[in-house]
Amino acid sequence: MADAKESTVAADAQPVSQPHIDVGDGQTTEPRPSGWMYRGYKVFGHELWYASPKVQLFMVALVCFLCPGMYNALTGLGGGGQVDPTVQDHASTALYSVFAVVGFLSGSVANKLGIQVTLTIGGLGYCIYAASFLCFNHTGNVGFVIFAGAYLGVCAGLLWTAQGAIMMSYPPEHSKGKYISWFWIIFNLGAVIGSLIPLGQNINNQGGTVTDGTYIGFIVLMLVGAVLAVVLVNADKVIRDDGSKIVLMKNPTWQSEFIGLWECISLSPWVVALFPMFFASNIFYTYQQNELNGAHFNVRARALNNLLYWLAQIFGAVMVGYSLDITSVRRSVRAKISFGVLFSLTFIIWGGGYAWQRQQVSRAVSSQDSYKAQKLDWTSDGFLGPMFLYIFYGLYDSVWQTCIYWYMGSLSNSGRRTANMAGFYKGFQSAGAAVFSRLDGLHYEYNTVFAVTWAVTAASLLIAAPVICLKIADTTDLETDLKFSDETVEDVVAPSALPAVLNDKSAAVA
Repeated sequence: MADAKESTVAADAQPVSQPHIDVGDGQTTEPRPSGWMYRGYKVFGHELWYASPKVQLFMVALVCFLCPGMYNALTGLGGGGQVDPTVQDHASTALYSVFAVVGFLSGSVANKLGIQVTLTIGGLGYCIYAASFLCFNHTGNVGFVIFAGAYLGVCAGLLWTAQGAIMMSYPPEHSKGKYISWFWIIFNLGAVIGSLIPLGQNINNQGGTVTDGTYIGFIVLMLVGAVLAVVLVNADKVIRDDGSKIVLMKNPTWQSEFIGLWECISLSPWVVALFPMFFASNIFYTYQQNELNGAHFNVRARALNNLLYWLAQIFGAVMVGYSLDITSVRRSVRAKISFGVLFSLTFIIWGGGYAWQRQQVSRAVSSQDSYKAQKLDWTSDGFLGPMFLYIFYGLYDSVWQTCIYWYMGSLSNSGRRTANMAGFYKGFQSAGAAVFSRLDGLHYEYNTVFAVTWAVTAASLLIAAPVICLKIADTTDLETDLKFSDETVEDVVAPSALPAVLNDKSAAVA
């Protein structure tokens, strides 16, 4: 990825010597280059430096904590905090339609511009989106909300592609599950803390629309996240704990990166079997947030559900991420086990959801003013059942997202290829979200949206099964990753490990 001007940061810790030891990931005495970003500091017994995978993952997680994390908290209220979700449905359709197109191409953009620039541009759209709802509260300007949704589609496509490349290509193979779970913890803490804002603002509000203070709080936090992206470093500056570097293009051009987009599919055509799973990965938000939480709970109960939903995501990410890194079990076997768990949860949790949904009133009834008084409050007798169902939906989402990122990361360690994979993922994911937001905007019955969501989710797993079970190997060969780059073994392998790698390569050729 392209170079970017280095930013300076203050590190408030005790410096250590340049040769380094990373406790927990093994030991190495590989010297790092000079400069502030490679100066080591001891933090809880571990040595960290700014241009290390852990610190950079933490930084991008903070950006996502403040931008899409707060967006999740806002949308999790149902209808973007509005009584009538129609305006948010229109904005979401615009957002995800644009996101689908931009996301598909954004891997090439990230590879050409670099992580830092891509993330900085990507963070700008979130505060404008939140501001559009504040404006709508006072002016009823639907057009601005739809424009903000479309603009956010451009920004989110760039942000999530850069984030995906970091999360899948920076960690060593044996730690990808943990890195994904660490990101998911910090990212969803944004949604958790963001959920506390409307909960505190609306704790005595049993009505519909959230207060202006709620929107202002979101706007400020999202703006801080966009500014924070400026201080990340590009992937070509990152050095892993063992001294190795990320596989990239040394001299990317727009032509080389759009050709690389095609090569990502043409050299591995079986990857298209994952596309339906990509498509299904966000479609359940429409039903869960609007048809369940938004339709059947009052505003303060929705805020509480929202908080518990994102807390469940943190728990699920930790549980699954660490399980996926159990090195005593071969990676190919872990892939098969995780698929079996995910497939089972699809029928257990959504089966429970079906038992609840079939007893609920229709969309026409829930939209009547007389139904507002019947919406569930946390003091209502029937609150606990759907509350726990919503918690399990949150758990399911984190299991799905953690697994799919781990599957993609298991297919490649290349920063260039994983950026393209992340772009495909976010593109198809957004296309699915756009379609299902449109179904909600067209006021399809809740039962219909539920049934289609469940069916598409289950079918996508069956289509992806051959790739997950047959194509994920126990390790990814370096030569395979280098096929997608103009770099050589000497460019990415730590100098101390280079003789052994070259000897192995010579022996294989002989």
